Amino acid sequence: MANTDITGLIIITTLIFLIGAAFVLAYILIYNQRKKRHIEEKAQMKLTFEAEIAKTQLEVQEQTMQTIGADLHDNIGQLLSLTSLTLNSIEVGKPVKAREKIDAAIDLTLRSIKEMRLLGKLLQGDQLVVMGLSEAIRHEIAWMERSGKYKVSYEDDGELPAVNNPDKDLIIFRILQEILNNIIKHAGATRVRIKLGYTDGSLQLQVNDNGKGFDAGNLDAVQRGMGLFNIQKRAGIIGGEVSIASRPGKGTSITIITPYP
Repeated sequence: MANTDITGLIIITTLIFLIGAAFVLAYILIYNQRKKRHIEEKAQMKLTFEAEIAKTQLEVQEQTMQTIGADLHDNIGQLLSLTSLTLNSIEVGKPVKAREKIDAAIDLTLRSIKEMRLLGKLLQGDQLVVMGLSEAIRHEIAWMERSGKYKVSYEDDGELPAVNNPDKDLIIFRILQEILNNIIKHAGATRVRIKLGYTDGSLQLQVNDNGKGFDAGNLDAVQRGMGLFNIQKRAGIIGGEVSIASRPGKGTSITIITPYP
């Protein structure tokens, strides 16, 4: 009887150890699978982020070239045409008037040189962001104001960290470009207010306009035309969130908040 009890106890103990070992083995297998999946997801996120950065760089460069092309045609082209007309109208037999026209041609030439230097800086494209996000925003605003159609105010509230994040800066800058393009193409606005702020480890970019607005409660109807989905997607890639407030006839306010740096 005692031998039977001992045998039963050994069997039970062995089963408990086997079951325990099976649980430990299953836990290790599940843990390793989760760890592997986490590593794969992290690697995929890194690839997605790097692909988005490369795409953003190309888009910023494309936007830069479009701006340069428009400025060469609308501004510098006109200055050089005026210079040519002024020089061709000089009458050698009238020295006083000739001197005035030569001075005017010199002034037009100097203005053209100044404009070309500004374009040279703009040719750096995404290199503007290396100068700092706030400075890049100021450059973008300057080019928007040159059309004379918009009054743009910019407020830089809160000092950014000494160590920045160039990749995040580039994506935030591109988001701003997309918002400003939407204002130009769709909003019918005359005033734009931009505010960049930093507090408690978060960067906040807010863009308001006094345009015609839209129904923010029905975003699906306007996302495709205005690229709002792309703005939200890009903000999400850098861990940010987008808030859109708009009503027909009441303008639009878009706020991006993202961890920084």
